[in-house]
Amino acid sequence: MMDKMIFGRYVPADSVIHKMDPRSKLIMIFLFVCIIFLANNVVTYALIGIYTFLMLGLSRVPVRFLYVGLKPVIWLVLFTLVLQLFFTKEGTLLYELGPLKIYEEGVRQGIFISLRFFFLILMTSLLTLTTTPIEITDGLETLLHPLKKVRFPVHEMALMMSISLRFIPTLMQETDKIMKAQIARGVEFASGPFKERIKAVIPLLIPLFVSSFKRAEELAIAMEARGYQGGEGRTKYRELTWKMTDSLQMVLLVLITILLLLLRS
Repeated sequence: MMDKMIFGRYVPADSVIHKMDPRSKLIMIFLFVCIIFLANNVVTYALIGIYTFLMLGLSRVPVRFLYVGLKPVIWLVLFTLVLQLFFTKEGTLLYELGPLKIYEEGVRQGIFISLRFFFLILMTSLLTLTTTPIEITDGLETLLHPLKKVRFPVHEMALMMSISLRFIPTLMQETDKIMKAQIARGVEFASGPFKERIKAVIPLLIPLFVSSFKRAEELAIAMEARGYQGGEGRTKYRELTWKMTDSLQMVLLVLITILLLLLRS
């Protein structure tokens, strides 16, 4: 299970993306989520695709690792495509089989929305694949620092997000262990009637929740034992440094945005 999950995992490598400041990567992801909705034709989606795969190439994350990790997402993308094909009733009728009708606009919207969803998954996964949870925490805390003036708990929010990302692989590993233990006891997760499969999930969820609460309690006790008092008065072991590479990446993203505005229909 761990080999088939990429979200929340960090893949160490000596790449341009890995060496970037986490603040610039967070800004890039936020802007990418915004500008991808500017794409609405073949040229703009091709531009978004080139940029996405360029970033993946610069990250040096193994292609096989991405392929295995994105297998479950591909099925969701295909499901989105099928929904658009059969429920969008606009444009020229292309194919008809009984009550099922496929229209030109359905094909167009299905392909575009599926690509948008696929590119978003790739880019957001790239953040956790190339950035450690500690770096994400530091980057978020720095970017949200102005909100401290309105008494927003910036440090606590960044810490919670960091812990959540850190424990995703841990919980997946725990789920894998519990599933193997239940299968050894004769529980069937992948066969039998649908109702029986739902019932088989209950013996999986209960020990998983118990284990999660136990880990949370142990973490809280460990933080208290080390004198954790929040972000006030704390110093950082690693200082964030904005490099020339970060500025160039920002400029590239701005150029992509301008091109999308010029080329969109």
